[in-house]
Amino acid sequence: MRFGVPQFIEVEEKVFGPLTFKQAVYLGGACGVILILFTRTNFFLTILIGLPVLIGALSLGFGTANGRPLVATVYAAFRYTTRNKLYLWKRMTSRKMRVDAATAAASEGSARLMTPKLSRSRLKELAWSLDTQETFNGTS
Repeated sequence: MRFGVPQFIEVEEKVFGPLTFKQAVYLGGACGVILILFTRTNFFLTILIGLPVLIGALSLGFGTANGRPLVATVYAAFRYTTRNKLYLWKRMTSRKMRVDAATAAASEGSARLMTPKLSRSRLKELAWSLDTQETFNGTS
C-alpha cells in the first residue's frame, strides 16, 4: 500500500483569494484601525497615523528577513530583549587564574588517589558478566 507524502508543508494555503489567513488578518486589522481613525479624527491625523499602521501591516504580512517571515524575526527580537541574559565568560585576573589552576590541580591529584585500580582480569570478569546478563556480586 502506497501513501502520498506531502511535499510543500511549509507553504500556507491561500484562504482569501491571493492572501493567506495571517495576511488577511494583518491587512484587515490595519484597515479597521484606519477606518476608526477616519471616522473619529480629521483627515490629516488619519493619514499621519494610518500610513505607518498600513506600512507595518504590509511588512508583517508580506515581509521576510533572512528567508524567514518578518513576524518570526520581530517575535525573536522581542523575546531576546525581554528575557534575562546569561553571560558565562568573564575575564579573570592573572592572580586569580593562578589560584584557580592550583586548586584544580590539587583536586585532580586527590581524584587520582581516590580512583580504584582495576586489574585486567577483574575487568574481563565484569565485561563477561555484562555480556552474559549475569549478576556480579563482586566477590571472586
